[in-house]
Amino acid sequence: MARCYSEAMPQRQSALPQIWLVSDARNDAMLETVLARLPRGSGLIYRHYHLPPAERRARFEPLARLARQRGHWLVLAGNAAEARAWRTDGAYGSPTMLSAGPALLRLATAHSLAEIANARRARADAILLSPAFATRSHPGAKGLGPMRFRLLAARAGLPVIALGGIDARRARRLGGHAWAAIDGLIPKDS
Repeated sequence: MARCYSEAMPQRQSALPQIWLVSDARNDAMLETVLARLPRGSGLIYRHYHLPPAERRARFEPLARLARQRGHWLVLAGNAAEARAWRTDGAYGSPTMLSAGPALLRLATAHSLAEIANARRARADAILLSPAFATRSHPGAKGLGPMRFRLLAARAGLPVIALGGIDARRARRLGGHAWAAIDGLIPKDS
């Protein structure tokens, strides 16, 4: 059954962004700068798990205004009901978290074939497959690497967004998939 996005995502094209900025405590100081530099129509996945609820919401508001001014998609880490309440385009999280709630864009996390299957069952619209490469978010964890990433992505049956140790150069090594980054979009002169 197709979802109706017209209420939550006015004036959006059907294709998902190729580039997603993922918010985190590490990149918080640079978020406005990066959002302003991203190509129009990119995406922001707002996490900020490190903040208490009231501070998290307060930090979200100016970022949301800037993202909307730039024509970026805005996705909240949380369930679909919370994403709707925050007036975002969608929700991001585990397939279990995303399996219920209002019709919004759903970006599910996945790290294996089993989790990809869970995301499909939860009616995810796209999967953030990670870690594509070694990443500071998970010190010591081995990345999938280009070959394994492409094999898993080919079996996903959904659009795949690469996450984990990604920057523009590494994204090209993955064969044209959309990509998301925490550190990989921070200007090198910062």
